[in-house]
Amino acid sequence: MRGAQTQPEHALPGDSSTRLTAVVVGGGISGLLAARGLAKAGIAVTVLEAGDAWGGCVGSHTVGGLELDSGAESFATRSTAVADLARDLGLGGNIVAPHPGGAWVQLPDGPQELPKTGVLGIPANPWDPEVRRSLGFAGSLRASLDRYLPASVGTSAEVTSVSSLVRARMGKRVLERLVAPVVGGVHSADPGLLDVDMVAPGLRAALRKHGSLAEAVASQRAASQRAAASGPATPGLAAADENGSGTAKAGSAVGGLKGGMNTLVTALVKELRSQGVTLVSGARVDSITRTESGWQATAAGTAYDAGRLVVALDGPAAVGLLEGALPELSALRPAAGPLVSLVTLVVDVPELDRRPRGTGILVAPQTAGIEAKALTHATAKWDWLAEEAGPGTHVLRLSYGRAEGADGRGSAAVQSVASLNDDALFEAALRDASTLLTVPIVREDVLDWDVVRWAGALPFAAVGHKQRVAQVRRICSEADGLTVVGGWLAGNGLAAVVTDTSAQIDAIL
Repeated sequence: MRGAQTQPEHALPGDSSTRLTAVVVGGGISGLLAARGLAKAGIAVTVLEAGDAWGGCVGSHTVGGLELDSGAESFATRSTAVADLARDLGLGGNIVAPHPGGAWVQLPDGPQELPKTGVLGIPANPWDPEVRRSLGFAGSLRASLDRYLPASVGTSAEVTSVSSLVRARMGKRVLERLVAPVVGGVHSADPGLLDVDMVAPGLRAALRKHGSLAEAVASQRAASQRAAASGPATPGLAAADENGSGTAKAGSAVGGLKGGMNTLVTALVKELRSQGVTLVSGARVDSITRTESGWQATAAGTAYDAGRLVVALDGPAAVGLLEGALPELSALRPAAGPLVSLVTLVVDVPELDRRPRGTGILVAPQTAGIEAKALTHATAKWDWLAEEAGPGTHVLRLSYGRAEGADGRGSAAVQSVASLNDDALFEAALRDASTLLTVPIVREDVLDWDVVRWAGALPFAAVGHKQRVAQVRRICSEADGLTVVGGWLAGNGLAAVVTDTSAQIDAIL
């Protein structure tokens, strides 16, 4: 071992020499937020990050001379958590709404406008014109039977998948034509694999209260709108995405930041440095042990000791580091999230000025001939980006890869297309973009392009995951000085991570 950085465990009021210390393992958004909360409480914090960039999925890259988000590109406004954070960091004036063009869904029999009044694609009104166009008369009729079913249908089991709930309440057509494209785009997984209580918290409770799934969705939509309205006005919020999948998240009001969500990380890192937080990149932690005075994390031969340890990694990595000290965590190791590959194209195609598919388009899994699961037309979605790019220049982001399976039985298989090499993905993106946008796009139209791969970055909330999260939190809470945060515990999306991380840090303070 080259050396050790030993820090005292206990603090005396007004005595900086015995200041409380903490080590945060992981410099993604949850790790940075944890460090911020601890530093504000006067704790000396060191953040250890394996890579050379901060923010995790809230990253950036330069394509065609434009600084673009390489991961999350918006945030859900179902709560004010992300907007409040942006304002705290001095970015309140940069909060923007997407262009109100709406999103589309590519179905086997053609494209349709995606209903805007839903949750995970589940409609609040099966007879809405947009819903009926996607489902047909028979599909809407079957979905409307939901209101006559006992509230126990879909809620009696302790755990259930999104697929099981939707199929039982509203039928196969809603599942395949509305829910599967949205869930595949947002969570990169088959709805049969996902725990509905993790990806749509409170939905089954609302179903029990209101008596139907449609009414439950309507109540959640109303609550989301009230939350959005409770903060400073951000007019025109429309369907969009808040994660690294590059998709349109139907039925969720969202906001963004002028300059991209990556500016949130830049501001956060700047504030942490001003607070005296020690940020160490290129420091992959390879072991964590308990000591008499607290915890020790070892990275690249250097040991970091502290009274408080925060582990802010993906689920498999967190359990892998902690199971030596807490063996009971081994049985609770979650499955890794799917590999998601994002292909960003900057193209000179003036025909796209008319926004042929609004802000983007999701792809139903059973649609033949298209390998992408979603396309975001970024310059159609964000007016600030369109101004930066200039007339005729467009930014397209196509997303590949999702976990597939049926009703959570067995392990998930992952679409192999996401693992293609960059050139093969580029060619696939050209074909898919041309088909989805109904405008031919060829290699000569491309000014620049890039591929970004996120391996396991989107947490995989398999059926029963909520119960496993509760067990993980119980075990970790019983270990003095340990806190575990991250999307695998909080749920997918910036809003969930910001809210949960703040709550966990507040609880220990």
